Amino acid sequence: MRTKPNYYLIFKELMFQLLLAGLVFIMYSYGRRDRIITFQELLFFSNQSLGAYIIGYFLLPRFFYKSKYWHFAIYSIVVITVVIFTEEGVLERIYFPYTRGRNLAAQIFDLLDVLPTILILLGAKFAWDAITERKRAKQLELLAKESELQFLKTQINPHFLFNNLNNLYALAIEQSPKTPDFILELSAMLRYMLYECKSQFVQLSKEIEQLENFIKLNELQIDGRGLVTFNSHIQKTHFNIAPLIFMVFIENAFKHSSSSLTHQIKITIDLKVLENGVLQFSCSNNYLQQSNTQNLSKGIGLENVKKRLEMLYPNAHTLEINTKDNLYNVYLELHLN
Repeated sequence: MRTKPNYYLIFKELMFQLLLAGLVFIMYSYGRRDRIITFQELLFFSNQSLGAYIIGYFLLPRFFYKSKYWHFAIYSIVVITVVIFTEEGVLERIYFPYTRGRNLAAQIFDLLDVLPTILILLGAKFAWDAITERKRAKQLELLAKESELQFLKTQINPHFLFNNLNNLYALAIEQSPKTPDFILELSAMLRYMLYECKSQFVQLSKEIEQLENFIKLNELQIDGRGLVTFNSHIQKTHFNIAPLIFMVFIENAFKHSSSSLTHQIKITIDLKVLENGVLQFSCSNNYLQQSNTQNLSKGIGLENVKKRLEMLYPNAHTLEINTKDNLYNVYLELHLN
């Protein structure tokens, strides 16, 4: 599939080159012939500019950018030789037949006078291409980053749905009266994931609201076998945050506690935002070391959220996970600004 040219960028480059050529021509003509710009000087400058643009727009992309440096050097020398021959052998003999056209020293001086114009225009073209390529590489990097983020977010939904469908199946088998409430909470969470988490960031207030729903959803699983405490100290809710970050830690807390303890489950969740925009999140749950809850710091969910934090909050987050006295502790600090 052939890519269509970007006419806006072509127009911008054309305007840049015309402006630069005008400035170089003024510098080229300054000090000559009582500072009066003549048609002859415009003709000489056009000859030099043509050589520069042939090298910049034909030889650079076809040879230099494809690492064919010898071809580029040879053809560039040929172009410069043609420019010099045109100036020394044709133009000067027409317009200055009795002065510069016959003076060997003047010819050598004019030979050195050709190169600065060509090098300035060629250097500007090279710099323009380098800046354009850097912007393109940056855009490709952002697209790749966005694609990876979308992929990581799509992993969250099936993971969340799979776990809760198993819980729903267990409630249905037991014919638990909590099944309707579970379905309502699950429906609300799925609606939030599908429709409000499409953007890279969501309002902090909405994320906290869904965290509360998610905690209620998981509390139905432990069936009064322990205590779950959620403390939210949020005074300013105008901040935005990446969605579904905390959910993984809370889900792990319920999963590991309920799978290793038959009673006395204790889960404590704290969330607060400081005046400087730093969000502090902590989640602590008890568990039994002799149970099957080994390798708590591993798993798809945790690896997923770690990658998202690295991509969305580079050098702006702190994540600490440790176990102590049969407690699994998570501390996360985010710089929302």
